[in-house]
Amino acid sequence: MTGVDSRRVTKRETEGEREAKATTCKEAIQRWEEKTGLIAGEQKDIILSFQWPPIERMDNSLAVLINVEKLSLSTNVIEKISGINSLKYLRILSLSRNNIKTFSGLEAVGDHLEELWISYNLIEKIKGVNALKALKVLYMGNNLVKDWAEFNRLQEIPNLQDLKFINNPICENMDAESWRAQVVRRLPALKKLDAIPIVYAMRFLQWIFNICNYAAYMNYVRKFNEFSLPDTQVKIKKLLKIEYN
Repeated sequence: MTGVDSRRVTKRETEGEREAKATTCKEAIQRWEEKTGLIAGEQKDIILSFQWPPIERMDNSLAVLINVEKLSLSTNVIEKISGINSLKYLRILSLSRNNIKTFSGLEAVGDHLEELWISYNLIEKIKGVNALKALKVLYMGNNLVKDWAEFNRLQEIPNLQDLKFINNPICENMDAESWRAQVVRRLPALKKLDAIPIVYAMRFLQWIFNICNYAAYMNYVRKFNEFSLPDTQVKIKKLLKIEYN
């Protein structure tokens, strides 16, 4: 019994030590200031990525970053977006490689956030992106989105131009051309998909469209030539607008 109790105490102590070791946002900001010799509240670009031990929670300590325009908290173990409500100049937010599951917490910056980098997280549902009215760039590859009903929520982002969505489950069992065709059909205003300008995808789709039209045309002509009655041929030629030579 004593041995069991000792193991339990050791386990509790280990869990407590692990919790105590998590870096807070306040500590991360202090480290950044010590490393750079700058005052965080005066800067436009703040990098709090790769903290060790990693940051677990975004909190109100981030409010001191009153002038920040680009904030990076990537490669930590953050599970929820929070603490950024007062960052009225924030334009670019990097949260890649965390444990984030939803877009909740972005509502307060939705009118001015232009880029959100949130790849390599645990996002399955895209609910709430309608708040991102100013968003132009969304990088969310390597998440858990698996159905088109969720993907279609991206239509609620009115200014979206650049999207990275590669390596979500929804992309599985689709070749690159089919994937791009599906996305372009749903998000026709996109300018770039998975780092490739959409103009190339559109040209490809137009090429396919032309081939399909040509194949259909030749099929009609072949059927037309099978008719023998002159009046039937005239009617079909008028229908297809084929001129006599």
